[in-house]
Amino acid sequence: MILDLANIVGLFGSALFVIAFAYSNIARSMNFVLFNALNLIGAVLLLYSLSVHFNLAAMALEIAWAIIALLGLARALRKGRA
Repeated sequence: MILDLANIVGLFGSALFVIAFAYSNIARSMNFVLFNALNLIGAVLLLYSLSVHFNLAAMALEIAWAIIALLGLARALRKGRA
Protein backbone atom coordinates (compact mmCIF):
# COMPACT_ATOMS: atom_id res chain seq x y z
CA MET A 1 0.00 0.00 0.00
CA ILE A 2 1.22 3.45 -0.91
CA LEU A 3 0.54 6.08 1.74
CA ASP A 4 -0.76 8.74 -0.65
CA LEU A 5 -3.31 11.47 0.01
CA ALA A 6 -6.26 9.24 -0.91
CA ASN A 7 -5.21 6.58 1.61
CA ILE A 8 -4.60 9.16 4.34
CA VAL A 9 -8.04 10.68 3.74
CA GLY A 10 -9.59 7.19 3.78
CA LEU A 11 -7.86 6.33 7.04
CA PHE A 12 -9.18 9.54 8.58
CA GLY A 13 -12.69 8.64 7.39
CA SER A 14 -12.35 5.20 8.94
CA ALA A 15 -11.21 6.80 12.19
CA LEU A 16 -14.37 8.93 12.22
CA PHE A 17 -16.48 5.76 11.90
CA VAL A 18 -14.67 4.22 14.86
CA ILE A 19 -15.08 7.40 16.91
CA ALA A 20 -18.82 7.51 16.10
CA PHE A 21 -19.22 3.84 16.99
CA ALA A 22 -17.33 4.27 20.27
CA TYR A 23 -19.40 7.37 21.07
CA SER A 24 -22.65 5.49 20.46
CA ASN A 25 -21.57 2.83 22.94
CA ILE A 26 -20.14 5.14 25.61
CA ALA A 27 -22.45 8.16 25.62
CA ARG A 28 -25.12 8.28 28.30
CA SER A 29 -27.29 10.42 26.05
CA MET A 30 -26.95 10.23 22.27
CA ASN A 31 -26.47 13.39 20.23
CA PHE A 32 -27.80 12.14 16.89
CA VAL A 33 -26.59 15.23 15.03
CA LEU A 34 -23.01 14.53 16.11
CA PHE A 35 -23.30 10.78 15.52
CA ASN A 36 -24.73 11.12 12.01
CA ALA A 37 -22.41 14.00 11.08
CA LEU A 38 -19.36 11.90 12.01
CA ASN A 39 -20.72 9.00 9.95
CA LEU A 40 -21.54 11.21 6.96
CA ILE A 41 -18.14 12.92 6.95
CA GLY A 42 -16.43 9.54 7.35
CA ALA A 43 -18.37 8.11 4.41
CA VAL A 44 -17.59 11.11 2.20
CA LEU A 45 -13.89 10.85 3.02
CA LEU A 46 -13.89 7.14 2.24
CA LEU A 47 -15.77 7.77 -1.01
CA TYR A 48 -13.00 10.16 -2.02
CA SER A 49 -10.40 7.53 -1.20
CA LEU A 50 -12.34 4.91 -3.15
CA SER A 51 -12.60 7.20 -6.16
CA VAL A 52 -8.81 6.93 -6.39
CA HIS A 53 -8.39 3.31 -5.26
CA PHE A 54 -11.66 1.79 -6.52
CA ASN A 55 -13.35 -1.18 -4.88
CA LEU A 56 -16.95 -1.81 -5.97
CA ALA A 57 -18.12 -3.52 -2.78
CA ALA A 58 -16.65 -0.84 -0.54
CA MET A 59 -18.02 1.92 -2.80
CA ALA A 60 -21.55 0.46 -2.57
CA LEU A 61 -21.27 0.20 1.21
CA GLU A 62 -20.05 3.79 1.58
CA ILE A 63 -22.80 5.16 -0.67
CA ALA A 64 -25.41 3.36 1.46
CA TRP A 65 -23.69 4.52 4.67
CA ALA A 66 -23.66 8.14 3.44
CA ILE A 67 -27.36 8.04 2.47
CA ILE A 68 -28.37 6.57 5.83
CA ALA A 69 -26.24 9.10 7.72
CA LEU A 70 -27.66 11.96 5.64
CA LEU A 71 -31.23 10.85 6.36
CA GLY A 72 -30.43 10.42 10.06
CA LEU A 73 -28.80 13.84 10.19
CA ALA A 74 -31.79 15.48 8.50
CA ARG A 75 -34.15 13.78 10.96
CA ALA A 76 -32.05 14.79 13.97
CA LEU A 77 -31.90 18.40 12.76
CA ARG A 78 -35.68 18.47 12.21
CA LYS A 79 -36.29 17.12 15.72
CA GLY A 80 -33.93 19.72 17.14
CA ARG A 81 -35.99 22.53 15.62
CA ALA A 82 -39.33 21.12 16.80
